[in-house]
Amino acid sequence: MSENQSSSAAVLENWVVKPVRLPLIRRRCHVCASDTFRTTGKFRANANHKLIDIWLLALCTGCGDTTKLTVMERMNVRSVRPELLDRVHDNDPSLAAELLHDPALRRRNHIDLDWSDAWCLDTGGSDHLEREVVDVSVRFAARIPVRPTRLIAEGCGLSRAGVEKLITDGRLVSPFRLSGKLSDDFTFTLKR
Repeated sequence: MSENQSSSAAVLENWVVKPVRLPLIRRRCHVCASDTFRTTGKFRANANHKLIDIWLLALCTGCGDTTKLTVMERMNVRSVRPELLDRVHDNDPSLAAELLHDPALRRRNHIDLDWSDAWCLDTGGSDHLEREVVDVSVRFAARIPVRPTRLIAEGCGLSRAGVEKLITDGRLVSPFRLSGKLSDDFTFTLKR
């Protein structure tokens, strides 16, 4: 095999979309005009006899007012796993991240998440940019909804319009839908 043939052979690249902080919480503040809150992973628990309430606390990004996101309401203390209570009492930020990913918690509290600037793409370097054919597997370390065209543009050093043109020309193909947003792992092949 010649040197030119080996440089054009497709090699699987592994990219990872990773959170760098907790996402902003979209909810209207009752004190000011802001519609975003930030949580650091602090919890509040209130026990009343045999019943417990647990809230995740968040601060308004505009005025600093605190809001409580209901995690558990009027639960029997004995029905709550002790390790969960320990994590609540320790203000575990990873528990806050897990809970924010729970669609039931978001519905119950009427919130959405804003992942702007809360994630990064790790491509493992830029040696793939010179290859003629690049096979890429994109893995999400957390369920972060991102447009695949944005990830591909960022990872390959292209504009989003350039990525759209590659898709139209059939030089960027994937068994997954590349329009809209994805938060699940996907793969694609880029032919230069």
